[in-house]
Amino acid sequence: MSRIDEQRPDPKLLELLVCPLTKTSLTYDREKNELISEAARLAYPIRDGIPIMLPSEARPLD
Repeated sequence: MSRIDEQRPDPKLLELLVCPLTKTSLTYDREKNELISEAARLAYPIRDGIPIMLPSEARPLD
């Protein structure tokens, strides 16, 4: 198992999570280990397998 796979959140959890700002669904970016909100144009980090769903911790998308 790769390091990224070890940090990936449970797929069932990902189905339940939504963007805290827009309440829209998120897309998992395996390469960057982030959850992407296209509606809010933000990328929420995943640290040690735990999604950090705080807008203040999110990275703006270009």
